[in-house]
Amino acid sequence: MRVLPISRFKATCPAVLQQVHKSGVAVRITRRGEPIAEVAPPRPVQRPASWPGVMAGRTRVLGDVTAAGSELAAWEAGEE
Repeated sequence: MRVLPISRFKATCPAVLQQVHKSGVAVRITRRGEPIAEVAPPRPVQRPASWPGVMAGRTRVLGDVTAAGSELAAWEAGEE
């Protein structure tokens, strides 16, 4: 892990972030020799194993979805 004083990090922040992104190696930021932060690459995004059904259990059906259409004024919005 690379160690960088805060003054140098402030002066070169965009370049340091680009380097962390490309190399995948974290950088520790110090103030007077004491660590105050670490800049690390993000973790990979984990997608759901199965896209179909990802919203299962998160919706609610109000009324009969197979019935003939009705007038807009008769519709109700469900609130939780």
